[in-house]
Amino acid sequence: MNDPINVLTLFLFNIVLVNTPLLYGTVGEIVIEKSGSLNLGVEGTMAVGAIFGYLAGCLTNSLLAGLLASFLAAGLCGLLFAVLTVSFQANQNVTGLTITTFGLGLYFFIGKGLGERWPAISGAPALTDGFAPADLPLLSRLPVLGKVLFSQNMLVYLGIAIAVFAWWYLGFTKPGLRLRAVGENPGAADSVGVNILLYKYVHIIAGSGIMGLGGFYMALNMSGSFEGSNCWINGFGWIAIALVIFANWNPVLAILGTLVFGFFNTLQIYAGALAGAFPGGLGWLNAIPAQLFKALPFLITAIVLIASSVRKREGSGQPAALGLNYFREER
Repeated sequence: MNDPINVLTLFLFNIVLVNTPLLYGTVGEIVIEKSGSLNLGVEGTMAVGAIFGYLAGCLTNSLLAGLLASFLAAGLCGLLFAVLTVSFQANQNVTGLTITTFGLGLYFFIGKGLGERWPAISGAPALTDGFAPADLPLLSRLPVLGKVLFSQNMLVYLGIAIAVFAWWYLGFTKPGLRLRAVGENPGAADSVGVNILLYKYVHIIAGSGIMGLGGFYMALNMSGSFEGSNCWINGFGWIAIALVIFANWNPVLAILGTLVFGFFNTLQIYAGALAGAFPGGLGWLNAIPAQLFKALPFLITAIVLIASSVRKREGSGQPAALGLNYFREER
């Protein structure tokens, strides 16, 4: 029989491990939305970052090269979105959905095009080593929490660092405060000399690049195994959009949101083990159909979106000009 403590530890460990890509996607979208732009292309942007980051990492046998390639490739998706919505004033919802369609199509086009030439991650030991757990001194020895929080791979720590940095940047730096002004009232920001075009372009590209890092993470977590019918991202981009609302447009709260959604996402895998390890308290998990566990993350996403639609604007971190194109001539 499995040791209950070990089962619980592995369950909590995998909540963090498997769902960190949600944090990258959520923080990237928060950065973009704080500029007043609504990008629904998270899924496609992460897919582009995933495949280009993985291929670059395998080609060079370098984790850093994979990170840079994923950031730049996804950043180009952001640049395309910015050109269409900021410069050409295209509808942001339609453009975001187009980015998703384009990104997923490019992902499958490249993957299927390579066919038998698809590189195995075993040929790039730097990627497997870089994704291996990295114990933090002393902290990793703590019971349960040491394994769960302080024995993760370096990309988990990078994701948390990016979230904290984004929180500090948006709330405590002059460029961050100006960005928030652009998202709240671009006309007023423009009138005091803020370069609206520059701020939107830079942060849409940067936010998309952060999403791409999440896609690269998922590629490594899937051991680079390409399937012709399923994408590595597997709906995480859509959940990330809902997490932005759940986190109230706060990058630090996005860490908590990732854990909440991650709990339901990981439960579908560990429900049987938890029921066996704790039959008295969690034995009822065996009576729940597996299909319900698989649907839970998306059901929670729908509930969050419904709740946000009826929540009052007061106390919300949503930018007032979110999704609205800015026409300078109309200010």
